[in-house]
Amino acid sequence: MYVSYYPREVSESLIASLVVVMPIYNEEEMIASVVSEWRSCFEALGLSYQLLLLNDGSKDGTGDVLKRLEKEDAAHLVVVDKPNSGHGRSCRLGYDACVAAEKVEWILQIDSDGQCDPVYFKEFWEKREEADCVFGQRIHRDDGFARAVTSKICKLLSSLVMGRDLVDPNVPYRLMRREALKEALLKIPASFDIHNVAVLSVLKRNPALRWAYVPIRFRDRQGGSNSIDLLNVMHMGFSMLFDLRKLKKSLK
Repeated sequence: MYVSYYPREVSESLIASLVVVMPIYNEEEMIASVVSEWRSCFEALGLSYQLLLLNDGSKDGTGDVLKRLEKEDAAHLVVVDKPNSGHGRSCRLGYDACVAAEKVEWILQIDSDGQCDPVYFKEFWEKREEADCVFGQRIHRDDGFARAVTSKICKLLSSLVMGRDLVDPNVPYRLMRREALKEALLKIPASFDIHNVAVLSVLKRNPALRWAYVPIRFRDRQGGSNSIDLLNVMHMGFSMLFDLRKLKKSLK
C-alpha cells in the first residue's frame, strides 16, 4: 500500500515479523536492483518480511519507480512518500512505525544505495538467537578514504561523549529486536538529526541487552554520486555531539 508519512498509518501496514527500514533519496537509477537483491535474500531464507521504503522527498524519478515496485509485490513492499527531512529523521519515522506494529519482531535498517551487501544477512539472522542487537562492523570499505575517515572521527568523538565504545556508531546495517528499540526510542527526542548514532548510544547504555557484531565489507555506492560535503559534515557533526551531550545528561 502506498501510504502517507504518519507513523500510525504506516504501522497499520506492517504485519511481517521482519521489517526492513530503508530511507531513500534520489536513487532512481539503482533502487529497483537494491530492492530485488534484498528480496532474493529474504526469499532464500524463507522469511516473513516487508520492506518499508521511505521516499524522503526525492527530486528524481525514485517515487515512480517505488510505486511500480509496490504494484508488483504489494505483499512485501510498503512505500511511504514523505517530505524531505533527511536520513536520520526518515529512519526515526520507520523506527516509530515498526515499534507501533505488534506483529513486528525484528527491525533491520539498511541504506538504499547498494552499499549494504545481503551476503552477510544470513549471519545477522543466525546471531539473533543469542543477541538483541546485531550490528555490522565495517572492516573493509570501498566507498573512499574521506568517508572512512569521517566514520572513524564519528566513532572517536561520539564514544568519548557517551562514555562507551560505540564500535561503528553510524553503520547503516543493523538488526534490532523490536522491544529493545521501542524502549530506546522513548529516550530520544524526535528532533535528533542523526538517529543512527542516537539509537546505538541509548541501546549501549542498557546492560540487559545482548550484543553481537558481524564483520562486513561496505561496498561502494552502486549508483548515483559518492560526493562528500565536508563543511556540511562538520556542521552536522558538531550538532550531533551537542545533542549527544544533552542526551547523555537526560539518561542519568
